[in-house]
Amino acid sequence: MVLGPVNGESHVTTRVMGTYGYAAPEYVATGRLYVKSDVYGFGVVMLEIITGLRVLDTSRHVSKHNLVDWVRPLLSDKKRIHRVMDSRLEKKYPTKAAHKTAELILTCLEPDPKNRPSMEEIVSCLQGINAIKMEPSKSTANTIKGQAINEVA
Repeated sequence: MVLGPVNGESHVTTRVMGTYGYAAPEYVATGRLYVKSDVYGFGVVMLEIITGLRVLDTSRHVSKHNLVDWVRPLLSDKKRIHRVMDSRLEKKYPTKAAHKTAELILTCLEPDPKNRPSMEEIVSCLQGINAIKMEPSKSTANTIKGQAINEVA
């Protein structure tokens, strides 16, 4: 029994199912599922993780109800990405990793499914992001140097 697309083909259903906000735009518009339709939903989940916000929230300002519509333009701006990162992270993450994660999310949220990465590409990218080390802060570096100097003296 086949439940979805096979070998890069699409699948047509007469009824759109799924959770609003996570379903790929082509699926919502046409009812057609593609191999990379789930990649869109994965991008939405990653966006929720880095922001700490729900994809749909009517308690936010009307321009911010839909997390994807609100945050997508900010993800491509390296100077503004910190504005949407979950404040509970207290900026304790490698900036380069945040930028790479934002780039990955943007590719997952591409409107055209052909432009989205495969899950294999996503795993590879996430492994690269995971390997990025935290840059030592200036205060940490000075403290370490100060301790080293005191220990030598």
